[in-house]
Parts: sequence; C-alpha cells; structure tokens
Amino acid sequence: MPVSMTGYGRFETNEDSWAHVWEIRSVNGRFLDVKWRLPYTVRSLENGWEKVVRKYASRGRVDVSLNLEMLSAEELGVAFNEPLAKSMIGQMEALAGQYGATFVPDFNKILGMSSLWKDTNSEPEPGLAKSLTAGLEGALRNWKESRKVEGEAMTRDLLERVTVLRGLSERIAVRIPEVLEIRRQALRDRIREIMEAVGAEYNEDRMLQEIAILTDKLDVSEELTRLATHLDRLEEVLGKDKDAGKKLDFLLQETFREINTCGNKAQDTEVSGLVVDFKAELEKCREQVQNIE
Repeated sequence: MPVSMTGYGRFETNEDSWAHVWEIRSVNGRFLDVKWRLPYTVRSLENGWEKVVRKYASRGRVDVSLNLEMLSAEELGVAFNEPLAKSMIGQMEALAGQYGATFVPDFNKILGMSSLWKDTNSEPEPGLAKSLTAGLEGALRNWKESRKVEGEAMTRDLLERVTVLRGLSERIAVRIPEVLEIRRQALRDRIREIMEAVGAEYNEDRMLQEIAILTDKLDVSEELTRLATHLDRLEEVLGKDKDAGKKLDFLLQETFREINTCGNKAQDTEVSGLVVDFKAELEKCREQVQNIE
C-alpha cells in the first residue's frame, strides 16, 4: 500500500544520565531532502543518522529535530576553562586598581561567556550515541506508521475516483457509436443535397469512401482501449508500495493525454461534457498523487 510523504513522528527516551526527544515532520517533495536540527555536541553523528533515515523514506522534505538534556555532569563532555577565567579577572582587577577602583566580577556573565567553555569530547559517549540512534529509529517507525495511515486513506480515495473515471469512460464508449451514426447520416444527406443541387450523378462507392474517412477521424476506440489499460494499471500500482508516487504520476499524464484526444476527435457536445468531468476528476487524483511517496 502506498504511503504519504506527509507525516509526523515522535519518540521520547528517559535514562539516568540523559533524556532526549526526537521529532520528525515531513511534507511532499520530488527528492529526499533531510534537514537536521541537532545540538552541536552530537553533530558528528549526523552522517550516520542520514543513512538510517534513508531506510525509511525515498522522497519528501523531512525535518528531524533532537531535544537533548544531559542529567549527569560527567556525561556533559564540557569543561570550564578556569585558568583563562582567573587570568581575565586578575587583569581586570589590576586595571581597576590603576584607577583607584575595586573590581567585583559578575560570575553570572562569566558563566555565559562561551569562550570560557570547551568541549572535552570530539565524539559523544558510546552509550549516549547508541541511545540516540535507538530513539531516532523509534521516531522513524512512528513517523512511518503515520504516513502509512494517511497513505491508506489516500489510496481508498484514489480507488474510488478510478471507479468514477472508469464509469465516465464507459459512458463515452457508449456514446461514440451513436455519434458516428449521426455523423455518417449527416454526411450522406449533405452529399446527396449537393449532388442534387448541381445535377451530378450519385456514386455509392465514393460515398462509402467519404464515410470511411469520416469514421476514421472520429473513431476513438484505440484511445478508449489505452484509457482502460491505464485505469487498470492505476489500480494495480495502488495495490503496491514501491515507488508508487512516480508511477502514478506518469500514468495520470498518459491518461490525460488519451482522454484529451478523445475529446478532440469525437466533436460531440455530450462527449465533451463527459471529457470535462473526466479531466476534473483526474485533476483531483493528481493532487492526491503529488503527496504519495
């Protein structure tokens, strides 16, 4: 069953030393485009996580965010540069003394100075990395399930619309022979009137030749046959889940081409009305298919 490119997934992990929440949001897109929002301390793991995401999706714009909270000081992986802080405070005290003033350091501001903090680990602790990867996969499974549910709803809707399209094409197929007969008789009557007006002799062979030419111009049996094949193929693809979106988009283009030819060739107001209804329903299908992976 096809899945939607739009979805949301979430997974929360709470352990003694850390807690983290993964959130995944996605919308439709021609190609897979993953955007990450990660704390700087774990960005070295992004390339590996990108491969994990690609196991769950092949198309769409995917936003992945991580909220990480460290509960243990030993696991933070950061250290305060005390020598640098002492040197800065000492120099400020000396400068204040030159002007006869007393320097009182504001420790809240000192704590907020990023230059006084350094990352002691280039890589996250292995246990944390393993926990984060497990959390990401949990969020991806939840995300995939939400896309699957929406995909099932879209598939049901598309199958109903294919049924409507099939009914419209059958009505066109019923109307075409009537149109051909009306056109043939009109052609006969017109030719006879012209020949009588000019006093020419009626030629049945010539009449049959003209009728054959007209029938060939108005006949859409081949287009209707291909149209039925495309509708069958649409139902077949909707029963599968691999690359369904691209295949459905291509089939809808081919279906539009055939129904457009039917409308142009038939030259009948009733058929034209059915073709308009067919195209309107086909456009609704196309809107749905744009969101299928």
